[in-house]
Amino acid sequence: MQSSTQITDSDYDRFEALFNNASIGIIVVDSYSAIQSANPFALKLFGYTTGELKEKPVEFLIPQRFRHNHINHRNSFADNPISRPMGAGLDLFALKKDGTEFPVEISLGTFPGTAGESTIVFIIDISVRKKADAEISKLNDVLDNTVEQRTRALNNTLHQLELSRKKLEDVLSFQKALLDNAGAMIIATNEKGIITLFNPEASLDIGYAESEVVGKETPVLFHDKTEIDCKRKQLLDETGELITDDFSVLVEKARRNIREDAEYSYIRKNGTSFPVSLTITSLKDKEENITGFMGIAINIAERKKAAEILNESLKKEKELSELKSRFVSMASHEFRSPLSTVLSSAYLIEKYTTTEEQEKRDKHLRRIVSSVNTLKDILNDFLSVGKIEEGKIEVRAAEFNMEELVKEVIDEMEDTLKRQQKIHYRHEGEAYAYLDSSLMKHIVINLISNASKFSPEGGLIEVKSFRNDHNIVFSVKDHGMGISIDDQKHLMERFFRGANTSNIQGTGLGLHIVSKHAALMNGIVECKSELEKGTEFVLTFNT
Repeated sequence: MQSSTQITDSDYDRFEALFNNASIGIIVVDSYSAIQSANPFALKLFGYTTGELKEKPVEFLIPQRFRHNHINHRNSFADNPISRPMGAGLDLFALKKDGTEFPVEISLGTFPGTAGESTIVFIIDISVRKKADAEISKLNDVLDNTVEQRTRALNNTLHQLELSRKKLEDVLSFQKALLDNAGAMIIATNEKGIITLFNPEASLDIGYAESEVVGKETPVLFHDKTEIDCKRKQLLDETGELITDDFSVLVEKARRNIREDAEYSYIRKNGTSFPVSLTITSLKDKEENITGFMGIAINIAERKKAAEILNESLKKEKELSELKSRFVSMASHEFRSPLSTVLSSAYLIEKYTTTEEQEKRDKHLRRIVSSVNTLKDILNDFLSVGKIEEGKIEVRAAEFNMEELVKEVIDEMEDTLKRQQKIHYRHEGEAYAYLDSSLMKHIVINLISNASKFSPEGGLIEVKSFRNDHNIVFSVKDHGMGISIDDQKHLMERFFRGANTSNIQGTGLGLHIVSKHAALMNGIVECKSELEKGTEFVLTFNT
C-alpha cells in the first residue's frame, strides 16, 4: 500500500544526511530485536563493521550480566512501543567489541517498516559526563565538553554512510522519530532563507507554532538585530565584503563551507530571550549546488548559569585562599613582637626577687598584659574577617541604649590607652538605637583603638553620638598623624596600611571590618583627615 504523502528527493536527501552524518549512535532493529542497520557513529562507538552486527540480537551490545533482564525490558517495550528514554533513573552500560564497557543514555522510537514495526535506538556515550560527576573542580570544562558533545551529535549530519533505501513510509517515520527526539532546535530553510523545517523542540523553546513560520518567515525573525549587525561587521573585516541581507549574514560562513559554532541570542515570541550555541550548515544536491541551510541550536542558558555559579565559587575560594595566606604572613610578623615582649618580661620578672623590685615587676606585668591584649585584638580581627568572607555574620537588630553602650566600651578601654590620652564623649538626642548592638560595639572598639594607636601620648580623642528623627550618627576624632589623600582611597581594603604607619603595629583589618559591619546595618562610613592634623571617622545609619 502506498502512502498518500509525497516525498521529494530533497526531503529524502536531507533526512538521509541526518542519519548518515549524525554524531550520535543510531541502531535500527526489527520486530524480533535483530539489528538491521547502524550508522557510522554507532559502528565506530562499538568497534564493529556493518556485517558483524547485521541480524545480531540487540543484546549482543549489552554486558553479559544485564542481558537476561534486558530481554524482559525489551519484551515489555514491545507490548507498549512508545517513544521514550530507556532506563530512567538507572545506570545503563553498553559493550564494545574489545570487551570494554561504557555508560550510555538510550532513547527509543518506533516506526512502521516493510517487515513490521521497527525500533530506532539512539545511543549516547556518557563516559565523560560520569567522570565529570566525580570531578566537581573541573565542572566548567565538563560543561563545555558536554555541550560540545551534544552539538556534534546534532550538527555533524552532512557526511558519510548510505542508508539503504526503504519505502517512502520508512523515510517519513524515520524523519519524525529523529526530529522529535533530537533534543535540539533544528531549523532548515531553502536557499532564499524561507523556513522549510521547524522541529518540535524549536517550537517549544522559541514559542512559534510550525504553521506560523514554515513557508512564511526566515530565522531572522527570532535573531537579535544587534548581534546580526555585529556579525556583519565581523564578516566585513574578515572578507572585505559588505553583506546587506540579514539572513545572508547568518549563513555566509556555511555558504563558504566554513564550520562555525557561534553563540547567539534567540528571541521568543513573548519577547524574552535565551542564549544558544548555533551551527549552520549548507544543504546540497548531488551536483553540490546549495539548496538550503540547516541550523542546529542548543539552549545553553542552564550551562551558562552553572558556569557563572562555578566561577563565582572559584572566585570566593581564591579570595579565601589569599586571605589565609595573608593571615599566615601577617600573623608571623605581628605575633613576633608581642610574643617576644611576653617572653622577655617573664624572664626579667623571674630575676626580680626582692620587695624593692616590685615596681619593676609591675612594669613588666603591664607589658605582658598589653602584649596579650594586642594578640587578642589581632585574633579577633582575623576571626571577624573570616566570618565576613564566609557570609556567616547575621544582623540581629534590636533596640538598645547607644549612649550606655559607648560609655561601657570607653570604660573597658581606659587601661589600653597611651599614657595621658583622654577620651571625651558627648551624646545628643534620644539615646536608643535599633541596630545590632554586638556589631556596633565592635565598630566602637575598632575606631577608638585606631584613634589611640595613631595619636601621640597625651592626645585627646573626641567621641560623639547623635540621634534625630532620620539618622543615628557616631564619630571618633583624633589629633594624630592623619591619613594622606592617596591612602584614604584604600582605607577599607583588607590588609591595607597607610604609608606613614610602618612603625605602628596593626593588621590593616580594623577599618575593613568597620566598613563591612556598617554595611550590614545599611550604614555609611566617611573619613575626614589631613596629614599631621588628625582623622575623624563618621558613621551614619538611617533610623
